[in-house]
Amino acid sequence: MSPLPVPRGPHHRSSHTVWDASLEPLAVVASGDEVEVVTQEASGGGLRPDSTAADLASLRMDALNPVVGPFAVEGARPGDALVVDVLSISLDTWGWTALIPGFGLLADDFPDPYLRTSAVDSTPGGGGVQLLPDVVLPLSPMVGTLGVAPPEPGPHSVLPPSRWGGNMDIRDVGAGSRVVLPVGVEGALLSLGDVHAVMGDGEVCGTGVETSAVVRVRLTVAPGRAPRSPVLITDQRSLRLETSVATTGIGPDLLEGARDAVRQAIDLLVEERGTSREDAYLLLSLAADLRVSEVVDAPNWVVTCHVPRRLLAGWPHV
Repeated sequence: MSPLPVPRGPHHRSSHTVWDASLEPLAVVASGDEVEVVTQEASGGGLRPDSTAADLASLRMDALNPVVGPFAVEGARPGDALVVDVLSISLDTWGWTALIPGFGLLADDFPDPYLRTSAVDSTPGGGGVQLLPDVVLPLSPMVGTLGVAPPEPGPHSVLPPSRWGGNMDIRDVGAGSRVVLPVGVEGALLSLGDVHAVMGDGEVCGTGVETSAVVRVRLTVAPGRAPRSPVLITDQRSLRLETSVATTGIGPDLLEGARDAVRQAIDLLVEERGTSREDAYLLLSLAADLRVSEVVDAPNWVVTCHVPRRLLAGWPHV
């Protein structure tokens, strides 16, 4: 497989795996400058195109999701907003999706490691992501981890998100989107990484199509405009414009409702497509979207798992 495209002009690739305000900036930029970074896939080089599920055992959770940075922005101070415009994302030619023991929405249901590597074809008119022999998914490149340093003394794990951003895994953080972050420390100290070639809302198995990428962003300071927590402004591609089959989870606990909706969707995919439960779970993490559909009729709330209709074209059989 060919390597990543060569970045245009100055670019950065030094990575780290914690949020920490004491980290030395990788670069200092002016407000309004553009920055180009080369990100690693989420294993940080621990997996390769020929890796197997056995290689997952050697991954360390504290080494996952490396991010590039931090970048200090001149004039950024606590109370300001850092506006991050995602200008472009160029993908590598392969990615991986896995079930990592102890990780993901249904970790108790799937205790064993499982791995799929995929070819990623992002050439004009290309085939997208070939997850399974009979399933090709259209590309939807996005940045999973993007945030600024917290003011609290570090280090802090890069995995859980916070009001300062981080590993938010919002599917719509793609080219054309804008993320507005509160600034917590002088210079903001922005880092980013964890690019996915495609991912569904919820990233239910814990991974998307994890891939390396070249990401170009513009960083702008908005004095005194810090939001309470990150705000995302999307372009018109925010919602999937296709029909779906939506399974439901109904009850007093939103997390359990999400699990119930995903379990039912797994059952339908196994029944209709004859896939393994593991492949069905991976497929939902990439192609299905979890939504909170109702939270006003106590004591029960409704979570829906929207599966593209093309993946369940024959259901129900009537």
